[in-house]
Amino acid sequence: MGCVGSSQNKAEGNVKKIKKPKAWKHPKPITKSQLIQLRDEFWDTAPHYGGRKEIWDALRAAAEADLTLAQTIVDGAGIIVHNADLTVCFDERGVRYELPKYVLSEPKNLIDP
Repeated sequence: MGCVGSSQNKAEGNVKKIKKPKAWKHPKPITKSQLIQLRDEFWDTAPHYGGRKEIWDALRAAAEADLTLAQTIVDGAGIIVHNADLTVCFDERGVRYELPKYVLSEPKNLIDP
């Protein structure tokens, strides 16, 4: 007989599917330009938090892509998704990468200037 549990050991069986982040609210209402500035500041400084630049680059590309493309980017880079909304991920060496919600989606209290 064949190995019954072998299908559970396949890599795709252990992959967490990326989901859209839950709705969230910034501490105070912000404009789109302020949100973009926050995102740019985060991505400019992210490699200084540790980890590898290529993983940070892949996470940025995934954060800015639609869900299907984001899943492909994450899978291709070997990123282990701990939280389905990408707020916590690991690389294959076990280094932790944390993404704030403001780089993943827009807040409920986004205002027009």
